[in-house]
Order: sequence, then structure tokens, then C-alpha cells
Amino acid sequence: MTHKAMKVLAVFAAASAVAAGTAVTANSAPQHGGHGGGREIRNVIYLLGDGMGRTHVTAGRERYYGAHGKLNMERLPYTGAVATYAVEKGSDQPSLVTDSASSATAWASGVKTYNAAIGVDSYEKKRVTLMEQAKAAGFATGNVSTAEVTDATPAAQFSHALLRGCQGPTYSDAACLPKNADGSYEKAPADKTLVTPIAEQIARNGTADVVLGGGLARFEPDDQKALQAQGYQVLGSFGDPKLPAQTADSQKVATKADLDKARGKKVVGLFNRGNLTVEQAKAGLPAGAPQKQEPTLAEMAKKSIDLLDGRSKKGFFLQVEGAQIDKRSHANDAAQTLAEVKAFDDAVKAATDFAKKDGHTLVIVTADHECAGFNIIEKGTYTNAEAVAPPANVDAGNPANNSKPSREKSGAKDPARSTGIVNGAGSGDAKNFGPATFRTPDDPKDVKDGSPEASLWLTYLSGNHTGADVPIFAYGPGADRFAASQINTELYGKMYGSLFGRSPRG
Repeated sequence: MTHKAMKVLAVFAAASAVAAGTAVTANSAPQHGGHGGGREIRNVIYLLGDGMGRTHVTAGRERYYGAHGKLNMERLPYTGAVATYAVEKGSDQPSLVTDSASSATAWASGVKTYNAAIGVDSYEKKRVTLMEQAKAAGFATGNVSTAEVTDATPAAQFSHALLRGCQGPTYSDAACLPKNADGSYEKAPADKTLVTPIAEQIARNGTADVVLGGGLARFEPDDQKALQAQGYQVLGSFGDPKLPAQTADSQKVATKADLDKARGKKVVGLFNRGNLTVEQAKAGLPAGAPQKQEPTLAEMAKKSIDLLDGRSKKGFFLQVEGAQIDKRSHANDAAQTLAEVKAFDDAVKAATDFAKKDGHTLVIVTADHECAGFNIIEKGTYTNAEAVAPPANVDAGNPANNSKPSREKSGAKDPARSTGIVNGAGSGDAKNFGPATFRTPDDPKDVKDGSPEASLWLTYLSGNHTGADVPIFAYGPGADRFAASQINTELYGKMYGSLFGRSPRG
């Protein structure tokens, strides 16, 4: 199956499904938002910190504001919890630890699905997304991320794929087709959209009016041409159509200056060929470094709101992802993780500042899953290093995100497991790793990060996702609906009810 064949087979397939009125069933009771001529809710802004568990929030608060302070998200009046489990492929059997793809599909389409699935259920059936429904109903729409816009979380709102790795720019069976039990690839489905690279889908289905983030390397010049034919203002350049392959020299990333000048009704801005640069790494780069020209998540959130507000009489639906919380948690890099929590929280402030002035905007803040078993431990204690080789603290998509590993490799597991405050021989044992330590506003002024005197001691359980519930915070009309313990599929039904004033049809 060739790359160009995929393009021919897939154009506007997802959009046609929406136009036909495709609906899905969500695990939620009917919701009522006071809709009608003077409806209470006009806009929904859904923000998620990828990989952000309850401890990420607590540690971020203590790091930047102290024990008595609060993050912006914690100032929102309604709080709850969200269960995040996925299901096994081809069944409804729970899979207790989700990935970003299945979790994003849960709130975007209201169905549980298998890990790695984008916009399809566990039986590989395409499911319409909330953003597609909002767009078809006349709402303005936006999708913002600090990851590649083809990555799992943003992709689940405006594309459909059997595997999250089917991002582009070229098609391959390995990236786009699941494997059978014998190791062979499944047959290509009848719906060719499901094996069309996500970048191609984004560039052709028009689901999001505003698309901001990373991932320029996933796109090609004909994708830019397709976007411009639909009326999009494309910031930067997707490359030279005369070249067989696009490189950093042929493509031009968008910049914050480009974003500031953007005035189009539809705008696409890709600010890095891979993921955007984490804030801590960006701050340490020289003034002329190209990564310095990337906007922050808060700046992208604010600009997207400015572009979407007033575009439609219906209102707008905007998703905003702080992706690097997860990516730096995978790397067990506490310093970068905390800085990304703060950067995400700044975007929450941008959204709630608008909502407070507008009066008709619902703001929801949550996460797709917890990552790495992030923990705050007692000052002066140590944790046993279970992994012989801890997770590599590298980001192949963007080397600027790489920093010194926060834990050393251990030669073997420590057999002397202690139930006391110190495992084994404590800091003197090479098989134990000392936590990353950080000063807080409550510490004396002479206390420094990385010192034993710092009060915030952080460590990780693993380098992977966990099955822990995640927090949810909400503000604005209808926010009280989210003050509950709920399953992530219920978020779809509640947001649908907020936008449309009724529950989704089964």
C-alpha cells in the first residue's frame, strides 16, 4: 500500500462520517446546560496535563508556591477524580493501565478501547469524536499541544487510526497495522482512513480550525497545499515540493512572532519538527537558538482562544495538552517534570482568565493517566532502585529536551529490603538512588536544589504509566458535573451535554 494511495483513499473520510450524523454511546446520564437562545455554556476549554497524577499537582504546588499555596488549577471550585483504565483489544476486558491513545479516545469518543488505538473502539470500529461533532454543528474548534500534533492525545480528537504510530509522513505496515497472534500483520481494513497517516488526515479533514504544536517533520508540502485550499493560514513552511524528502533545511518551523501576527480564521502553526522544547531546556539555551522562538503553552492557549472567540455564534471547543509532563516523567527527570507542571498551570490560568471575563465558558482540567509513580517521600529517606537500567533520560524527537539523568544505573537489586525509613544501606549503597531534592518557598534562603537540606524529596516508582486515578478540576457554568469520581468515558458525555444541551444518542 503506497503513501499516495493512502491519500487518495482517505480524503475527507472522517468528515463524511460526521456529516452523516454518526453517534456513539457514552457512559453518562443526560446533561443539561441551559441551552437555547440564551444558553449558559457557549465554550468548552478542555486542558489536560499528560501523565499528571495527584502527586504531580501536589509537588508542583509545593515547589513553586509552598505548602500553603495553590496552583491555578487547584483554585478552581470543583474537584473530582477520573479512573483511566483501558480494555483489551477485541473485548471489554479491562486493561488496568492505559496509554495516552486509549485514554484520549475515551474522552473524545466516549468508548473504552485498546492501548494504541486512536478514534476506534476495541473492535476497530471508527467512532466519531467530540471535536468532529462540534465542528459539524457549527462550533469553532481548536487543538493545541506541546507534543507533535499527530501524537496520541491531540490525534484522538481529529483523526482515526488502528495504531497511534501511524503518524506519517509515509505509510508502513509496521506503523499502521496491528499484528495477529502469530506475528503477521492484520489485513488492511475496508475503511482506509484507519490506515491513513494521521498527518494526512489532519491536513484534509478540517476538523480543527486552529492547530498549534509540534511535529512539522510529519507533514509534507502537499499537506500544506491541502490546508491552504481549505482556507488555513499556515505559519512557517512544510517544505519544498520539488524535493523527494523534507529535512530541517527544506522545512521552516513557525515561530512565536509568526503566531503573534496570525489573524486567519483558520491557523496551523508547527513550532518544532518534533515535540516542543521543554521549558527548562529552552531557558538554558543561548539567545540565538531556534528553540527560543517557540511559544509557551500558555501563549498558544491564549492565542487560540483569541482566534476562536467570536468566530461562531455557537461558540467554540478547544483542547489544550501539556504533553511534556508525561515525557519527562518517563525519563524520571523531576526537575523538568516540575517545570512542565508549572508551564501547564500557566496555560490553565490563561483559560480561566478568559472564562472569568466571558461568563459562558466551561474550563475542565485533568489528565489522561499518571506516569512513573511519582512520589513525595520523607526528607532524608531513600528508595530502592528496582531497575537494573533506569529509564534513559533522552528525547530522540528533540535533543534539547535531554538532560542529566536523575538516577544512576544500579548493578543489581538490593536484597536487603528494609521496612524502615531507609532501604538497605541508604545513601551509602550504590544500589539505592537518592531522590531529586528541591527547595520550596518555605525553605530558608540559603537552601539549594539538590541538597539534603531541601524540603521537597521526590522519587519515581518506574519509567512507565501507572493505573492510578487522576485529578480533575473545573470552573464555569456546568462545572459541578465534574465534581465526582468518574470513568474517563463519562467526560465525553458531560462535555457533549455542555455543548449541545443533551446527552449523546446511543
